[in-house]
Parts: sequence; C-alpha cells; structure tokens
Amino acid sequence: MITKARAIAFYLPQYHPIPENDEWWGKGFTEWTNVGKAKSLFKGHYQPRVPADLGYYDLRVPETRKAQANMAREYGIEGFCYWHYWFGNGKRLIELPFNEVLTSGEPDFPFCLAWANETWKGFAHGMSNRNVLIEQLYPGKDDFANHFYEILPALKDKRYIKVENKPLFMIYKPLADPKILDFIRIWQELAVKNGLEGIYFVGHNNDTKDSPDEIFLTGVDAVNTTRLNNYLINNRTIINRVYEKLNKVFRGVPVTYPFALMSKWFIIPEIDKRDRIYPSIIPGWDHTPRSGNEGLVITNSTPENFEKHVSHVLDIVKDKPKEHKIIFIKSWNEWAEGNYMEPDLRWGKKYLEAFKRQIAKQSS
Repeated sequence: MITKARAIAFYLPQYHPIPENDEWWGKGFTEWTNVGKAKSLFKGHYQPRVPADLGYYDLRVPETRKAQANMAREYGIEGFCYWHYWFGNGKRLIELPFNEVLTSGEPDFPFCLAWANETWKGFAHGMSNRNVLIEQLYPGKDDFANHFYEILPALKDKRYIKVENKPLFMIYKPLADPKILDFIRIWQELAVKNGLEGIYFVGHNNDTKDSPDEIFLTGVDAVNTTRLNNYLINNRTIINRVYEKLNKVFRGVPVTYPFALMSKWFIIPEIDKRDRIYPSIIPGWDHTPRSGNEGLVITNSTPENFEKHVSHVLDIVKDKPKEHKIIFIKSWNEWAEGNYMEPDLRWGKKYLEAFKRQIAKQSS
C-alpha cells in the first residue's frame, strides 16, 4: 500500500476583531468585511463569495474551531498550519484563536505554526494606499529567544505536527533578513536545551526567483514551494502587460488567467519530486476583495479543474519517504483571496470531496 500524503492546510486566524484592525479599517473589521463588500468586476466573475456550512464565523467561538477541524479531518487533511505573527519586540497580532486552541486542548486536531514574517502594508490588506501598517523587525538574540519561549508550550503540545520527531515550524520569508540565520541557530540551541530534539524548519518559497537551494543555505530542513504566479513570471509578454493595463483602465477589469493554464505551472516536477521539497495545492485565487481591479483573478477554478491539480501534486510526492510525503494546501480559509477549502454557496463541499477522492485513490 502507498502511504497517504500528509496534507497540511494553511489557516488564517483573521476572523475576529482586534484593536489594530479597528483603528486601520473601522470598528469590528475582520476578513469578512473584505469578503462581504466584494463585487463582480467582469462577466462570469465569481463574487461575492458566500460561506455555506460554517457561515460568517467568529474564531473566538470554540464550536466554530471544532467544526473546522472535524471537517478537515473528515476530508483527509492531517492538520492546520496556523499563520503566526511576531513583528519583533514581543509584538503579536491575531493570536487569540490559536492561543485558545492551545490552552483549551480543543480541537484535538494536529497543528503547526508558520511565522508570517512580513511587513503589513495597506494595499495587501484592503486599503487603497501602500502605507506601512506595522513593520516586521528582527531585533536580535534576546527577541529571538523571547519569541521561542512564547511558543514553546505549543511546540511541546502532543498535537504539534512533527517531522523526524521535531516540531515543524515554517518561515514565510526565510531570505528576508540576514539575521534569520541567527534566528534559526538560536532556536535550534534553545530547542535542545528545553528537551526537544530540535526544530524542523521549513522555508517557504513563494513566487520568487530564489531557488530552493538558496533557501536551504539558511539552515532550514525543507522547502515549501508555492508558485501561484509562476505562469505569469515566465510567460507574460509586454503585449500581455499592455493589454492588461488597458483592460484595467478602460474597463475596470483586473488581470485574469484561467486555472487550467495557471495550475500547470504550480509544479516543477524536477524540483518538487526531490526529498524535503514540499509542494503546494492551490484551490484558487482572487485578490479583488482586498485590492479591487488591482488584484489577480484565476478564472474558471472549478472542482473538476482542482481535482486534476490535486492528482498531479499527489503524483509528485507518491514515491517520497513516508514522513516526507508532505504537501501544503494554500489555504483552508483565505476567503478574501478566493483561496479556501471551506464550503461556499456555489460549490458546497465539492472541493473537499475532490481532494478526498484523490487522497483515497493514491493511497490504495
């Protein structure tokens, strides 16, 4: 029997109000604010997107978090990778949902953390300007140690996802700052000092020209490849760009490309078949709820097209060692990016069902 792939889904904890969001966008802002105000910008544009089974949830509610975990488990997902925000000098944001998962012990569902080490700018989060909202800093040794001890209880939790008996911790931008090398070294030392065998670091490789080999030089153990824009990077001509600009200015239409075309470029077999390279499954993309016609839309993302993509990715990892047969799903609940597995009113659970079919098929 072929061992089932280990599917870990990125999880956004942005669905509850915080003071910073109230200040930047208005009282009560959550990710649902962007989702709810989205508009159809061209014929056939699937907006707005409305959640089905789970509704417009609030992640402060434990029953919601449990329902999400139960659904993910039922459809073959091993665990959630919670986006984790530490901006330096102890500054955290939207940490409440994960903290409650940790302290309550519920849901009893595997998890790991991904450090979203990125400066927040207005444009990416729904504003018309590109002003810095909060800057990502790398203050140095003491801050790195404080960061480690802040999440040590999570790393020691029985639910924490491990590889080679080490807790998996992802760094979103492993090449963002030279001090990240010190960060990795210090965390490895502190992990052993505190009874762990070490940290299993995964570097995220997100649509950059940086090769996985460059990321490995930082000291990470593995690399997660996510090539959302790979087709555009390699095939977008000057003529394409001019056409897109005119379309946006005169018709208000964002950049659009079909899923069947884009998804062929999500994977590079000669790279992604390597051990310790963990590819990504991408259910779709539509950034217009946050950025209007400045956003990219992947059109015609259907359960059928998605299932072909899933099959391709699972085929890439099928011959890897059992423990390293890892794939990341981008994402479980990024609704304002049109990038989610949770049921919506148009497709229901068809994306989850497609994923489960392929997992079962390639595990038999």
